[in-house]
Amino acid sequence: MIEILPMTMEDIDDVLKVEESCFHIPWTRADFEREVSENKMAIYFVAKVDGKIAGYAGMWHVVNEGQITNVAVAPEYRQLGIGSLFMEEFIKVAQEREMIGITLEVKISNYTAQKLYTKYGFKPEGFRKNYYKDTNEDAVIMWKYFENYEEYENV
Repeated sequence: MIEILPMTMEDIDDVLKVEESCFHIPWTRADFEREVSENKMAIYFVAKVDGKIAGYAGMWHVVNEGQITNVAVAPEYRQLGIGSLFMEEFIKVAQEREMIGITLEVKISNYTAQKLYTKYGFKPEGFRKNYYKDTNEDAVIMWKYFENYEEYENV
């Protein structure tokens, strides 16, 4: 069984293991502690499979938008739908908080992630040159807008 739960300080040891298995330049313990305990904009979730942390994802609520900061699923838990569950949770939270949309950056070569985001209505809106420090790879900026976006479009 897969559960999506709010991230707590007690989850950080296992989140760090996922982080290190997924990224060449992983976030530090201090980064996650700051997100969970100090950053009032931060919304972080963990995915637990049979009680074990299999992934995590984070989003910041900035003014009236969501900015997905990271999505990571440990290699041995991929293809179980965890990424989809995170996207569904973020969309639900964004709509509950009346955000106008959600944005994210994704490596231009990460077709698997782009396919997931497209499935949930995200569309490419631009690029960030040399965005990823580990590879100097470009990022695709993707957005998903909600119905209330039109209210702000003409302001």
